Amino acid sequence: MKLSDIMSHAGLSIYAEVALVIFLVAFCGIIYWVFRPSSAAGWREAARLPLEDDAEAPSQRGAGDDHE
Repeated sequence: MKLSDIMSHAGLSIYAEVALVIFLVAFCGIIYWVFRPSSAAGWREAARLPLEDDAEAPSQRGAGDDHE
């Protein structure tokens, strides 16, 4: 008897089907979360982030500069 015969008769195909259903549910949930109308403003704001300048530049103090 071959190992492939043992594995094919073990009935493990249900695990692949369950994993497919879980993936499909997660995928549909993410698609809904991304394209829901209430999140459109947040996505527009996030899309503009790389184009905006920082209002305050971080300080360029060195390690030996102690100005308190």
